[in-house]
Amino acid sequence: MANNAVQQIQVTRVIDGASEEISDAIAIEEPLEIRLEHGPAGERKVQNISVTMRTPGNDAELATGFLFTEGIIKNIQDIQTAAHCFIACAENRENVIQVSLAENVTPHLQNTERNFYTTSSCGVCGKGSINAIRTVGNYIDIQKDINSISIETLTGFPDKLRLHQKVFADTGGLHASALFTPEGELLLLREDVGRHNALDKLIGAAIKQQSLPLDKTVLLLSGRASFELIQKAAMAGINIIAAVGAPSSLAVQLAQEFNITLAGFLRGQRFNIYTAPQRILIPSYENSYQK
Repeated sequence: MANNAVQQIQVTRVIDGASEEISDAIAIEEPLEIRLEHGPAGERKVQNISVTMRTPGNDAELATGFLFTEGIIKNIQDIQTAAHCFIACAENRENVIQVSLAENVTPHLQNTERNFYTTSSCGVCGKGSINAIRTVGNYIDIQKDINSISIETLTGFPDKLRLHQKVFADTGGLHASALFTPEGELLLLREDVGRHNALDKLIGAAIKQQSLPLDKTVLLLSGRASFELIQKAAMAGINIIAAVGAPSSLAVQLAQEFNITLAGFLRGQRFNIYTAPQRILIPSYENSYQK
């Protein structure tokens, strides 16, 4: 994470009734406007797609991941360039990123009718959204029963995540999304003030590495599991998701619909499995009783 993700401010700290003035680190939150350039040569046009509140850093990954998980692009080959705007927006260029598509690519802009302003809530939820994901997801129906993980490996993920969350360690104010192998190796980690942005950055990085589908990885979410996060994971082909916090009802519904293993409240040696438990290797009750 870049240094511009953190700001130092003066605060008054109170402990046991006594106060002192100290310097404290806080996570920066700023808007990012995502613009899309597309069309044949000589007829190119620029369209504003989204404004999201994010922590600066990995903005190209964020834009790439967002466009992919919303079904607007299909793969990294669709993108010609993704960079901050330097000409048309000189005063605010660090908060505007423009993604230019290849001339032969037609973006799927039906989703822009939602007039994106991304928040922690999902834009459109329910059965209609679940059906819509099937129409734009490349990896929705891939084989999803070849991946499994042990309890010991899964419960060790939160500690590994905290060891690598540099900005969270400084500020205590960021969410994280991380990809692990089923054997416990950390593959990718991204942080942001927004849960959805952290995941878009993560998936954007994986797209740049041409690692999709992510069906041989396990996703760890540092907070709760919302519908939108499960949707983004499903688009990338992820089939095991663990969250430190609770899932929402629609998140469970979506995971069940797409045969995704969803675990929540992953803390210490405890967690709940909400859907597709077969991928988490749990000793049977019979074997436990025999011991």
